[in-house]
Amino acid sequence: MKKLFLLLLTAFLFIGCSSDDDTIYDYVGTWSGTYEGGDKGVWNFVVDKSGKVSGTMHSEVSNDNYNISGNLSNTGDLIGTVGLPSKGEFKGKLNPDKKGNGSWSNTLPTPAQYGTWKGDKK
Repeated sequence: MKKLFLLLLTAFLFIGCSSDDDTIYDYVGTWSGTYEGGDKGVWNFVVDKSGKVSGTMHSEVSNDNYNISGNLSNTGDLIGTVGLPSKGEFKGKLNPDKKGNGSWSNTLPTPAQYGTWKGDKK
């Protein structure tokens, strides 16, 4: 009986302890923040349970809105595009502590603009 108990306990420990503690579920939800550089404004996007990212950037300078779309890895690496249509990049890192930052660039409107972004999960 003791051996059976130890065997079951060991099995539950292996099942409960995963080496991949980062999952996409740590990042699912609404994120928002600010961006600056060649343009400045606010951004927001939603991460769904498959890692798809969709949202917008709003320029305080030109009052234009730009679409953000992309994908997020299980480790929080964001690779996306930004623009009307997609003529730029929106990439960076989201962290399990609900903070994120990265860089952006957009070739429209000309001249090309670029900068950094930061924000957090709401």
